[in-house]
Amino acid sequence: MENIKVNLPLTDDIVSGLKAGDSVLLTGYMYTGRDAAHKRLIELLDSKEDLPFDIKNQAIYYVGPAPAKPGYAIGPAGPTTSYRMDIYTPKLLEKGLKAMIGKGLRSNEVIDSMKKNNAVYFAAIGGAAALISKTIKSKEIICYEDLGAEAIHRLYVEDFPVIVAIDSKGNNIYDR
Repeated sequence: MENIKVNLPLTDDIVSGLKAGDSVLLTGYMYTGRDAAHKRLIELLDSKEDLPFDIKNQAIYYVGPAPAKPGYAIGPAGPTTSYRMDIYTPKLLEKGLKAMIGKGLRSNEVIDSMKKNNAVYFAAIGGAAALISKTIKSKEIICYEDLGAEAIHRLYVEDFPVIVAIDSKGNNIYDR
């Protein structure tokens, strides 16, 4: 199977062209976020406040990266189980989020919101945190530094390997 090279941020056309099972290499900027950061983002939206970054057409990687060794942008950066973000995800998709990267199943509510908002869910390979981190070329904290590893970071990645787990039509590799 050939890898599909995709540049971030995403467009509706790119998202619509991806199919469940596609092997993809992502290059560009993405954001990180886990439970605590997602909770804060939703609290901002519920208070009618702006998010600390423009989420439209962006990808969020569910990761809490380990500290970097000298000479590296980041330490091991393996995916977090995605379902923990499911209660927050539909509101972010409505605001224009185009992709999530993690591991494991998603709820029917998230999948329905993905179909409605033309978004995709990528699976990163769990257990390959050290290998994944080699594709991350830079990292900067965007907000919530007090959360430590769970702060929101902006990453620049080159050929970050993922698989389309759930496409924008709702086709799901976990159902096969």
